Amino acid sequence: MGDDLLSPPSGAHWFGTTMTGQDIFSQVLVGTRGVMVVGLVCGVLATVLSILVGVTAGFLGGAADEALSMLSNVFLVIPALPLIIIVASMLPSADTVLIAAVISLTAWAWGARVLRAQTMSLRRRDFVEAARASGESTWRIIVFEVLPNLMAVIASGFVGTVIFAVMLQITLSFVGVVSLSTWNWGTILFWAQSNQALGQGAWWWFVPAGLCIALLGTALALINFGIDEYANPRLRKVRA
Repeated sequence: MGDDLLSPPSGAHWFGTTMTGQDIFSQVLVGTRGVMVVGLVCGVLATVLSILVGVTAGFLGGAADEALSMLSNVFLVIPALPLIIIVASMLPSADTVLIAAVISLTAWAWGARVLRAQTMSLRRRDFVEAARASGESTWRIIVFEVLPNLMAVIASGFVGTVIFAVMLQITLSFVGVVSLSTWNWGTILFWAQSNQALGQGAWWWFVPAGLCIALLGTALALINFGIDEYANPRLRKVRA
């Protein structure tokens, strides 16, 4: 808090201040922590679920594949945003980790479908058949033979899930569904919109948070493109 109310960027306040004198640079820094916590926690949880369901279904086949595929299909057809809005509105004291857990429940199914398809293409390869013929257990084959060949797909899915979680959390905060006591970039945009920052010409109130969202989304997308290029020899040939 300070005496400079709704002041533009200066040496004392690099990103300016709000109409109550709060330093926007400090809000962006604190909001970065909230965004990254949700993104990483959701990415880890959703990736673990997608590995457990997708790889198990693809490798075992049969009734296990049918049951796990049906479970994935159920979560695929559930609209993520309306469901999360309903769940978040029913949790009066939902903290950052809890919001990440709720988002991860709607974010794992598409990754599981991709991993299932990739696992089905690997389970009849020669090295898998050799491991099976040597008497290796099913779970040892999955862990030491199949999963190492899926690391690029898993990494790409993890980055994609982080992007989805970050953007969804910012959206929930911007529309005021989740608790506004937990700061993130969406919270900054919510208060800027609520106090008519655009109408007052206070561009510095919402532009820094918007730029951070754009830069983070672009950076994660480029990382994902790099993973795809590394994993797909055809993309490397096209670039060469």
